[in-house]
Amino acid sequence: MNKAVKITLSVTAVLILAALAIVIMLSQRVAMNPEGTVGNTAGNLNNDGLFCECNGTVYFYNAFPEGGLFAMNPDESNIRRVNNLEVRNILAGGRYLYYFHTGKSAMATSFGNALGIKSFQRSKLDGSNATTLSTDVVVTGQLVNNYLYLLTSTNSGPSFYKMKIDNSDKIMLADYLINPACAENGVIYFNGTQSDHYLYGLNTATDVPYEIWRGNVWYPIVEGDYVYYMDVANEYRLCRYSRSQDVIEVLTQDRVDCFNMGGGYIYYQKNGDDAKLICMRTDGTDAKTVAEGNYTKINMTSQYVYFQQFGDDSTIYHSLLGSSSYEPFHGAREATQ
Repeated sequence: MNKAVKITLSVTAVLILAALAIVIMLSQRVAMNPEGTVGNTAGNLNNDGLFCECNGTVYFYNAFPEGGLFAMNPDESNIRRVNNLEVRNILAGGRYLYYFHTGKSAMATSFGNALGIKSFQRSKLDGSNATTLSTDVVVTGQLVNNYLYLLTSTNSGPSFYKMKIDNSDKIMLADYLINPACAENGVIYFNGTQSDHYLYGLNTATDVPYEIWRGNVWYPIVEGDYVYYMDVANEYRLCRYSRSQDVIEVLTQDRVDCFNMGGGYIYYQKNGDDAKLICMRTDGTDAKTVAEGNYTKINMTSQYVYFQQFGDDSTIYHSLLGSSSYEPFHGAREATQ
């Protein structure tokens, strides 16, 4: 073999290796999200973030034995497994899922549920290529464009920070409670937790918080001109505040444990001896009982509301939006069999 041929083969080999390296590098690069991406609704995240709808797919934690993270169509067809982890705070955007893994596997073994390390993870939408982004205990997290805003619990107290979805550019923002669940148009809306319960905003372009309204707010949900919230000063009744008119409307005098809203409806758990899950319009009209008793973890999609009985994490109930009837979500159980 002459020298020219050897040189040609060597150059070809180098080019092939370089091309392979580029392909591998590109395949591992995290794709950025389109502007306006928000990972989940405030109402779902304030109820443990067990359901998340994105681009025609619902991702949810299947609480039945041998469950895990699943996906389905909004009409509950085509249920399939994504992974076998016990998760909460599910977020979706672009090409990825994000979720807090509690450290347990939902797949039963002879030794019970396998224990692992608590972690906040990113994976592809089909569950592949799971990557740990943080081992902090995430209380609440939200995805805004290409950043994750995480409220975490540490031995020294709460910590609120942001990090890019490729696990770079981590920036500490606060050492006190800021709930990032409510995000709209690049602004995170949250209630004060230090000296007041005012409504604040955090512009994600600058990450500087600012005062919006001196209300007595808990778990704000912004929809259009209105801010829906639990009124701390008045037994946590549900109210809405018009930002343009500077007017408060009381939606119910009931003491509320938790609530969610979407599709023109509000679902809330009434506290007290006459405890019940109630559905009403977003203006407070047409209130009706969905289920008698104590319910929690109210999550919503475009077609259904999902909830669990307080003290029973093994059964999921569902109800069509606006309906006054409910039943166990058998599809979730059947998917594990």
